[in-house]
Amino acid sequence: MKILILGAGRVGESVAESLVSEQNDITVIDTDPQRLAALQDRLDLRGVVGNGIQPSVLREAGAEDADMLIACAPMDETNLVACKVAQEVFRIPTRIARVRSPEFTDGSPLMGKDGFAVDEIICPEESVTTYIRKLIEFPEALQVLEFSQNRVSLIAVRAVAGGPLVDHVISELPQLVPELPMRIVAIYRSDPLGPDRQIICNGATRIEAGDEVFVLAANEHIRRVLDAMRRRSDPVRRVIIAGGGRVGLRLARHIAGECHVKLVEANARRCEYLATQLPDKTLVLHGDSTDEELLEAENVRETDLFLALTSDDEDNIMSCLLAKRMGAKRVLALINRRAYADLVQGQGTQIDIAISPSQAVIGELLAHVRRGDVVAVYSLRRGDAEALEAVARGDRRSSKVVGRRIDELALPPGAQIGALVRESKTADGGALRDVIIPHHDTVIETDDHVIVFVPKKRMVTQVEKLFQVGATFF
Repeated sequence: MKILILGAGRVGESVAESLVSEQNDITVIDTDPQRLAALQDRLDLRGVVGNGIQPSVLREAGAEDADMLIACAPMDETNLVACKVAQEVFRIPTRIARVRSPEFTDGSPLMGKDGFAVDEIICPEESVTTYIRKLIEFPEALQVLEFSQNRVSLIAVRAVAGGPLVDHVISELPQLVPELPMRIVAIYRSDPLGPDRQIICNGATRIEAGDEVFVLAANEHIRRVLDAMRRRSDPVRRVIIAGGGRVGLRLARHIAGECHVKLVEANARRCEYLATQLPDKTLVLHGDSTDEELLEAENVRETDLFLALTSDDEDNIMSCLLAKRMGAKRVLALINRRAYADLVQGQGTQIDIAISPSQAVIGELLAHVRRGDVVAVYSLRRGDAEALEAVARGDRRSSKVVGRRIDELALPPGAQIGALVRESKTADGGALRDVIIPHHDTVIETDDHVIVFVPKKRMVTQVEKLFQVGATFF
């Protein structure tokens, strides 16, 4: 696929890195020649220097035969105009824009073909906010990712000694937690000699304390799945947010009615603005989140969740380490550099969760790039693994999955089908969407939504081909 990326900032760089690795033809447009040169030295792509809203620049980048434009420049206006030019002048089939302003939303007439002609809006700040809100709802989880219109979730959780399923093999789970349908699709175990290693999941695999376990289950079973892996945490009631930027403000707005929120911001003028945008019960503090005296004065030791959401990775890491040392129950850092995220998150470190804003939106983009009928994608473990939702189309003659048992599918090693969502009819003619946790002999039917865990990104192409429908297939 030929893809143009407008903007070589943090989001654009992450998008380019992810898509180049899948053998797409990538061209990045940016006004900064040095930034483009650095990107070209590191990745197999082409750079074009210029303003991406100008037709001459888009033409030089290859817009006349491009399949997709991803506009992720810093300014909303640039991205919206670029999409309009791409549609009107070059007829680029798919146009995606990064838009920070909540005034522009999917489905708005302004985004239609008569408006800015944007097919899909991405907003890293909103994606991160949604991610964090799920962690506030389920504080024991490392991730909660939803599929099939919020019917199924992939839950990542750190197994803790004393959990009902810890120190048991997977084949024992039906007896230990009866009437709790779930599928463990991956386990990652700490390796003192290097990165976490993936453990093959079969009936004989034992869950150990410290394992990072990925489980697929219906949404109504999330709480019980977490309880099976570790002792239930107290609800999140007291939150300190370090950083009053776009993410900090969005999150404070969302959780102000659920939690007691204190927001720490270093810029005095920004503090004044935040005070006008947040409810009166939200306390806005002018200060440095790495100031031990400030954290002590604000009782960080009684905080359920400390969130470092500034634009500075180092400040976020240091403030989280300090807050944890001073007694915060759980700390979360916003980290843009992947190398930093790999260093600070994991068993034995003091930072519980590290989030990358750019990685939070990669999945939204990949759903448009994936071949086959793929409707949702999540990038996992800093891009190393993926979970995707694909729709089974066709019949046994034209499809490689429809009418076949799970154990007949040519899945790559380690990939697992963890759940199916199947539509059924009610007595009055209505429709229900049933969540099925499949076994080896479960047969996939037409229009099933199939959730697949893929442990290595290089295996995704093989999974995509399974869900591509042919005219005749034997």
